[in-house]
Amino acid sequence: MWSQVYNPFGSAALSTLVAALPVVCLLGLIAFAKMQAHFAAIIALVVTLLIAILGFGMPSGMAFEAAGLGALTGLFPIGWIILNVIFLYRLTVENGSFKVLQDSIAGITADRRLQLLLVAFAFGAFFEGAAGFGTPVAVTGAILIGLGFSPLAASGLSLIANTAPVAYGALGTPIVTLGAVTGLDPVALGAMAGRQLPFFSLIVPFWLIWTFAGFRGMLQVWPAILVCGATFAVPQFLVSNYHGPWLVDVVASLVSMACLFGFLKIWQPAEIWTNPALRSGETEATLASRPASLGAAATAELSGAPRYSSGEVFRAWLPWIILCIVVFVWGTQTFKDLVNPLYFPKWTFEGLHNMVQKVPPVVPKPTPEAAIYGFNILTMTGTGILVAALISGVVMKYSPLRLIRAYGETLWVVRYSLITIAAMLALGTLTRYSGVDATLGLAFAQTGWLYPFFAALLGWLGVALTGSDTASNVLFGNLQKITAGQLGLSEILMCASNSTGGVMGKMIDAQSIVVASTATNWFGHEGAILRFVFWHSIALASLVGVLVMLQAYVYPFTAMVVH
Repeated sequence: MWSQVYNPFGSAALSTLVAALPVVCLLGLIAFAKMQAHFAAIIALVVTLLIAILGFGMPSGMAFEAAGLGALTGLFPIGWIILNVIFLYRLTVENGSFKVLQDSIAGITADRRLQLLLVAFAFGAFFEGAAGFGTPVAVTGAILIGLGFSPLAASGLSLIANTAPVAYGALGTPIVTLGAVTGLDPVALGAMAGRQLPFFSLIVPFWLIWTFAGFRGMLQVWPAILVCGATFAVPQFLVSNYHGPWLVDVVASLVSMACLFGFLKIWQPAEIWTNPALRSGETEATLASRPASLGAAATAELSGAPRYSSGEVFRAWLPWIILCIVVFVWGTQTFKDLVNPLYFPKWTFEGLHNMVQKVPPVVPKPTPEAAIYGFNILTMTGTGILVAALISGVVMKYSPLRLIRAYGETLWVVRYSLITIAAMLALGTLTRYSGVDATLGLAFAQTGWLYPFFAALLGWLGVALTGSDTASNVLFGNLQKITAGQLGLSEILMCASNSTGGVMGKMIDAQSIVVASTATNWFGHEGAILRFVFWHSIALASLVGVLVMLQAYVYPFTAMVVH
């Protein structure tokens, strides 16, 4: 058995600097060297292997097995989701139903800002709550690009919108996992997160539209933004505090979509914003000019949307309705309990399983790390998406032969994205087993009375490293609990902050950026997307940190803490 070493160089500063190299290398190659993501990910993985083996003393066999486990996890379930979502999307484009769908959205409102609220925030939140793991960005990015948004706008804005719902993604999985890791009540953790995230459920829609349209453009549609955000935030608080973490996003997103749709039936802005390019960063976008906004009286002419019968519109939405239903069913524990026994092989990585030992202060006592991969293919969200795509293909009258060929074509299109995601997850898993991530976490834990602020940033770092709020909670949940006890802070508050701070890291993790570039068919531009969202991520994560500081020390915010 090999015990992790968190200060291998005898200097906390130097050890932390070396531990940060994999992240700096990965993000630097993508954002500044403008290297294609799959090459950057492979190079960063090699750097991580060298640091783990030569710097942190991890046995080479264990290091390569950890990377292999991560790569497998990257392909299944995450790459599996992307492959099948893009397959469904391409079927609807080829069939022509996607054009009808985008025209039907334009029929609700021709204003691009309001389309963003409907698709990127409200509709995306439903997929985050039902499936998580990259599904919302894949779906909303594809829809926005179909609506005519520039690739940078579709990618970057989908990532910004997919923040506030993340802590309750995949039917509460991040919060439930956090409870399992820390031994704290997941209902209490979910309630605490529900006293933090509603603030950001109000802020993020305003932030989203401000980013797209500028401050003046945001003010023109503030009533709709307020309706969208408030009708998400209130159910988010109520369900998380009076029911539990499982259905928070699903309920909140459905309420938000219904209320926003109803509001737009009776209200439209005085000026209709029709250009889908970004006001800022347009040199990165494919659309370089922005025509002047026109009055609401010209809405019909602006949209240019053909008139369809209700039956045609329903058929266009049917594949996505099928997707919503199937993905929701696939995410329920009842379905998992019913289907997993049919075929759920578990593969043990013998050279790694229980051979790596986490040690204090990261955990209360020495704890071996398991290395078992559960290939639960039948209940993976990606399989549900594939089932939905096949059902939709039959409904759209595709032949079996054409479906097979279309699937092969999709696999070829996303091949580099799959390689990238496998390498990203290999890197993230290797940092966990080698203790590199714990070294970074311990650096945050040395911040004393400022720790509540950095607790949120630690969650942010975890998601940026792993691409998953669930994985971040596994990485740093115990460290948050231990540090809270040492500093006399609320364990519930600090652990929940790991999850709520983590949601802001979702927009910059390399996995999500690759999903966005794949969904928008903007391969090779991951660096542009990362540069666009990076400072938004930092700013929003810092705001979460400020809120946690207030809840830790300042009345009346301290009264919000769950005990």
